[in-house]
Amino acid sequence: MAVFDMPLEELKKYTGINPKPDDFDEYWQRALDEMHGTDPGVEMIPADFETPFAECYDLYFTGVKGARIYAKLLKPKNVNEPMPAILNFHGYSGNSGDWYNYLGYVASGFTIAALDCRGQGGLSEDRGGVLGNTLQGHIIRGLDDPNPDNLLFRDIFLDTAMLAEIIMNMPFVDKNRVGAMGGSQGGALTIACAALVPEIRKLAPCYPFLSDYKRVWKMDLAKDAYVELSQYFRRFDPMHLREDEIFTKLGYIDIQHLAERINGEVLMATGLMDTVCPPSTQFAAYNKIKSKKSMVIYPDFGHEYLPGFEDIKYRFMLGLHQPAD
Repeated sequence: MAVFDMPLEELKKYTGINPKPDDFDEYWQRALDEMHGTDPGVEMIPADFETPFAECYDLYFTGVKGARIYAKLLKPKNVNEPMPAILNFHGYSGNSGDWYNYLGYVASGFTIAALDCRGQGGLSEDRGGVLGNTLQGHIIRGLDDPNPDNLLFRDIFLDTAMLAEIIMNMPFVDKNRVGAMGGSQGGALTIACAALVPEIRKLAPCYPFLSDYKRVWKMDLAKDAYVELSQYFRRFDPMHLREDEIFTKLGYIDIQHLAERINGEVLMATGLMDTVCPPSTQFAAYNKIKSKKSMVIYPDFGHEYLPGFEDIKYRFMLGLHQPAD
């Protein structure tokens, strides 16, 4: 088996090298307190898209710092009892995609909510208001601000949690039967969401992004989705005099440090030839998960379509139709 990262036996033991800030737990408690103090002002507007079996809505809510956030919401027609729901999170710079993509789940009796990340390719707002460089990406946005609460991915993580709580409180949703899924950035947001809202019962992250930043840099893979890391050092710390400080601050938004909070059952997928989100960075998060978990491994695949995983994930999510233990 070809290996460009670590042998699989080592990956299964690897727990990451990016530092975790000493006040990490206090940081996220403060963030959640801010979120819970924000009036979401939820709006559900009937969408232009219609099908014979699904009700489709444009869902808007207000996240932290006043940004108006958008998500697609689909639910089966003529269902009179609380049903399971799934949250979907998209890849870096993308959006929630086409309504059609979710109809299979709706036809299977699920409510679906698909988030547009603030400031990316969809309809959610980014209100800005951060000090310092924002070149080429969202990972480093807020890195130069003296207040780490202004890291953009903090707010995006909170948007996932607020969406989860909004959906859980819909009268047609069983709050004990909610799942989350997504790939790449969407995989990272799946993990973050289930960590911040541990009531998430099932989650299926695929090759998650936003994990173990220092490992990415040490592997010389701060390119593609992670290019802003190398660009930041080249422009603002070319001799790496602030390296420890920078990676420690990024530790606030490193999903491996959130992973141990997850209570839900985890189904994860990874390709061992992934040069965008290296396998070791993914295992750094996976190995910290304490709840029931399994991983589907594709030895010859990278950051790409993983044959069969959509079917495996679908069958996994069907378990949400079973009553909670």
